Amino acid sequence: MTLSIIFSVLTGILGGYFFITESLTPYIDILIDSALYFLMLCVGIDIGLNKHIFKDLKKHSLIILVVPTSIIVGSLLGGLLTGYIFDMPKNLSLAISSGFGWYSLSGIILTQLDGAEIGTIAFLTNVFRELITVISIPFIAKYLNDYTTIAPAGATSMDSTLPIISKHTNPETVVIAFINGILLMGLVPILVPFFYSL
Repeated sequence: MTLSIIFSVLTGILGGYFFITESLTPYIDILIDSALYFLMLCVGIDIGLNKHIFKDLKKHSLIILVVPTSIIVGSLLGGLLTGYIFDMPKNLSLAISSGFGWYSLSGIILTQLDGAEIGTIAFLTNVFRELITVISIPFIAKYLNDYTTIAPAGATSMDSTLPIISKHTNPETVVIAFINGILLMGLVPILVPFFYSL
């Protein structure tokens, strides 16, 4: 699976660079959205087929809070450490790391607040987070545990990385990943400007 993902991404990069013209970009966006919705539909069907899943979640209600809280703390500490290494002000490093993988929104917010350079850094930071997530989830699921696969995904655990989490974990983890993604996506537009203003 991991090799297929890497191969697909590299093939896409080469195809985009050498063969695809910019006039096709709107159609590619439509294709990406359609494929993502179809994948989410399939994940939803898989969850729905497991009738006991929602009853089991009541037993694990603490996990539903622990997972996003841990991701928030880990992301912010990682942002502070990286900011320290690159001599970046704490408010900027916290604002960038509180994008939680949602590259489109965090990049736009920080471009408006600070300018194109910081917006680009936020965008690329979160794009790389998603790429690392796609590659690392199979290894995390195999060598650590299912819940840990949600951590690198951050806010994308409810959409673009959800199918990968679904493939390598179980329906219960998928539901927690979805809830985690909703919570983190709700926090991004609040935390990014909040930390920037410190």
